[in-house]
Amino acid sequence: MLTRRPMRAALLSLLYAVSGGFSLLDAGWPQGPQSPTTLGWVTGALSLGVAAVVWWRGARLTDREVHGALILAAVLVALLASRFATAVGIVALGPVIITLCLYSGWFLPLPAARVQAAVTLLLASAGAVLATPSGFVVPWLVVVVTAAILTEIQGRLAEGLRRAATTDPLTGLVNRRAWEAEAGRALAHAQRTGEPVTVAVLDLDHFKEVNDRSGHEAGDVLLRELTARWSAELREADLLGRYGGDEFVLCLPGTDAAGTGEILDRMAACHAFGWSVGTATAGPRDTLGSLLARADAHLYAHKRSGRRSA
Repeated sequence: MLTRRPMRAALLSLLYAVSGGFSLLDAGWPQGPQSPTTLGWVTGALSLGVAAVVWWRGARLTDREVHGALILAAVLVALLASRFATAVGIVALGPVIITLCLYSGWFLPLPAARVQAAVTLLLASAGAVLATPSGFVVPWLVVVVTAAILTEIQGRLAEGLRRAATTDPLTGLVNRRAWEAEAGRALAHAQRTGEPVTVAVLDLDHFKEVNDRSGHEAGDVLLRELTARWSAELREADLLGRYGGDEFVLCLPGTDAAGTGEILDRMAACHAFGWSVGTATAGPRDTLGSLLARADAHLYAHKRSGRRSA
């Protein structure tokens, strides 16, 4: 069942569902006369409702909604902590807090995860301070420090894995999958706003001869040098990616055919090695696939005619 939903939504829904279930169990079978049963019923029902909404949202779940759900979870933890009558009950919330911080570290960018973890720990600690019992300060500090450290570890691991999964190791450009995802978002934005967007496919001329003549190391040096020079000529919003071998793709948001020509001219002038290019500017009904197909056909028309961009 979990595999049918994006993992971010599925795990957040599961987290809320499990927490809600435990809250209802604790309310139905209270540990003592002072247990916050009413609050347990309310938080349990609310948690199950949020779990259902997150599950229903699935792939449509936005970053803002994730942040909101995590903050709500921290508020609920703080409320429960403030009403517990025993130190054991307060510290027992530690696994929930650590789980919220681990989720933040994995699914949010590291700076956002740090902020989210800090908010979670501050809210939960405020609730614990308002609680009746004492004698929980040391174990609570252990929970807080552990959650903060695990958030940092998880965030750094996730950031490294995301970078490895989206970056071409030779040139440092985004790889094919990451480029297609970002270019698809740029195309969707252009179609919503009516702004132009152009895609270009670039293919190096006679690159195989470089490898055959001077070796693959020389070819790698050329690729790194050429892509670094190209990148220096591009704007911040432009997206250059390695599509495979000696073929590259370029997404130019807010750029029509004339503007694309100016950018390509600058790229051609920055390095002496020759390359061919095909371009396609998006129309109202274009998909990323149709854009790339047109740009690819344009590229090979240039190659057959013997014309080159550089």
